[in-house]
Amino acid sequence: MLVLAILGAAIGCRREQAEPTKDDEKIVIGGAMSITGIQGPLDTPALEGVQVAIAEVNASGGINGKMLEFRNMDSKSDAATASEVAKQLIDQGVVAIITSSDYDFGGPAARAAQEAGIVGISPSASSPLFGSTMLGDKQFTLSMWNTTMGSVIAEKAYVKDGLKTAYVVTDDFIDYTKSLSRYFIESFEHYGGTVVLEDVFSQGKLDTAAIIAHYRALPEEPDFIYISSYMPDLGTLIKEIRTAGINTPIYGGDAYDDPALFDLLGPEYGNDIYWDSHSFNSEEAVPGFNKYNEAYKELHGRYVDAPFSMSGYDVVMVLAAAMKEVGTDGAKMAKYMEDNTFDLLTGHLDWSDAAGGHEPNKAAAVMKLVNGEPEFIEWATPEYLPKP
Repeated sequence: MLVLAILGAAIGCRREQAEPTKDDEKIVIGGAMSITGIQGPLDTPALEGVQVAIAEVNASGGINGKMLEFRNMDSKSDAATASEVAKQLIDQGVVAIITSSDYDFGGPAARAAQEAGIVGISPSASSPLFGSTMLGDKQFTLSMWNTTMGSVIAEKAYVKDGLKTAYVVTDDFIDYTKSLSRYFIESFEHYGGTVVLEDVFSQGKLDTAAIIAHYRALPEEPDFIYISSYMPDLGTLIKEIRTAGINTPIYGGDAYDDPALFDLLGPEYGNDIYWDSHSFNSEEAVPGFNKYNEAYKELHGRYVDAPFSMSGYDVVMVLAAAMKEVGTDGAKMAKYMEDNTFDLLTGHLDWSDAAGGHEPNKAAAVMKLVNGEPEFIEWATPEYLPKP
């Protein structure tokens, strides 16, 4: 039996004396994921992956005979809303919260989960702030941290591709974009590279003409450009750079893993672009992908487009494994997650203990864009890992 309750955007006042929902026949997982706003293109695929996993777990008998139910309330890419909807879900008796795939948008929901004594987990928040040090001992992210993401692509550029100089453009929108650039720069310089200039802009206030002018004013053309940003400005900037006739290789992080970016750039502008992320849509890169892809199509009527859906699927599978072994107590679930390793669609995962921040030991998938289509290169872990 499939039990899915994807609840929409209605947000009311939190009940002061709410009675948790009690139902011996089901276990409820809450979602404070963004369906609308700037985070929606990342959270929506993850939510669809959650749905696939819920259906699979229930088809195999649920959790020790109890069916799983998933309730998502749209956190609207807003920190205050994320906190509020998480509290409403906790009032309804959820045993865990799946947050947005970002620290700034998902952290408030994780704090609410921690206060309630339950596990909170993000499908792909990569800021090192998303962990037990900042959020509490029951809070996790499935993603590698930006320490890994930044260093993997720095190592690819310098060591594997032989590129020695970089022009960096950083969007100061959120901690994800800022810390990703910071760890990339530290790693690139550690390997021996030189950052010739770092430009900074704010999402929604992009001045492509100024950035292109700064690039053209450099004494020497750099070997590549590193851009840490978010859609939609990420796509706008890359396309304008290419339109201006600048064909220098461009490198970046997991925000590039967006079908909307591939569609925007197309075959004309979608070349010589490299990034690292969480997974890839192929059986060669991800054993078990074909089975997942068919299950996804059966539920959603189309094949997987955004790999972020696999992060949502994996989150449920980790929670389900914990609940099958230790029940739904938050402390016991967190301890199980710390003490075990997981082989997932997004790779092999091993969290540190709470004292270590719940740091995820995980490889990154490295891709390139060829004629507007993503191609898998490799799974990689960096030789050098910056301190968070």
